[in-house]
Amino acid sequence: MNAALIDVVKNMPKAELHIHIEGSLEPELIFALAQRNAITLNYPSIEALRAAYAFTDLQSFLDIYYAGASVLQNEQDFYDMTWAYLERAHADNVLHTELFFDPQTHTTRDVEFGVVVNGIQRALRDAHTEWRMTGGLIMCFLRHLSEEEAFQTLEQALPYREHIIGIGLDSSERGHPPEKFARVFARCKELGFHLVAHAGEEGPPAYIETALDLLQVERIDHGVRCIEDPVLMQRLVSTAMPLTVCPLSNIKLCVFEKMSQHNLLSLLDAGLMVTVNSDDPAYFGGYMNENFVAIVEALPLQRHHAQQLARNSFTSSFIDADSKQKYLAQVDAFFVH
Repeated sequence: MNAALIDVVKNMPKAELHIHIEGSLEPELIFALAQRNAITLNYPSIEALRAAYAFTDLQSFLDIYYAGASVLQNEQDFYDMTWAYLERAHADNVLHTELFFDPQTHTTRDVEFGVVVNGIQRALRDAHTEWRMTGGLIMCFLRHLSEEEAFQTLEQALPYREHIIGIGLDSSERGHPPEKFARVFARCKELGFHLVAHAGEEGPPAYIETALDLLQVERIDHGVRCIEDPVLMQRLVSTAMPLTVCPLSNIKLCVFEKMSQHNLLSLLDAGLMVTVNSDDPAYFGGYMNENFVAIVEALPLQRHHAQQLARNSFTSSFIDADSKQKYLAQVDAFFVH
């Protein structure tokens, strides 16, 4: 075990660009919020809920993910969930985070859009006050729902435009290609949002291409199946297209059988703009540092790879150029020692 490199990856400054805030709901907090909101769960205990986190694929995870989100009822719930994540991120030396949130998961339960955004945003504001951590919100459309419903969600979002830096596309990938949302993404681009989309996790490499060509995204979330298409790989390298890779998630959802088979290092060595992220850390076995430790332990990662991953995380972010340069300087200063 490379103890020195583990120490490096834990302590280096980093950004997280692929975190579903609802996926940071730990079983303990789910039960606490259920009790606070007088909600009866289908699980008798925290242990029983955690034991259910044995997923065979993305859909088996999503089923329990949406059940967990049902405890989120009011602004304080969303604040408490976000603050719990931000505390863990701060402990992992995350200096900047761009949070995915799924308003449709909540508005379909008659939770108002503003309740969701205001709770999450207040926690981000407090993290900036407390630790100077920067962050932003990326609103995701659920791809198993219709494009018409995505348009309705966009309308609900517009009064909160100042709090939302980007638009994403998540939920079950199989059978829901990016082109299903081409019109609503075109509208989001007109409105000046940054655009990202999940593609090439369970879906084929072709989904990455259509996300680039038809949705005109600026980042690909996951994207690990690009390695199956050499022409696509070269395109991603030449355009420095960021991939927000989530190692523990990929193992938990059976994208790879074990971490030693993960292609993250192959992608990085091929010149792709790879970043490391936690995805849904409460469900997939760990936050940022657990993901970094897992790849150090399983892959022949070197110190220069760690520095590249840290730099990539800030380079791929949607922060302004000055802030980006300051963060990159912090990364390089860390690796001088």
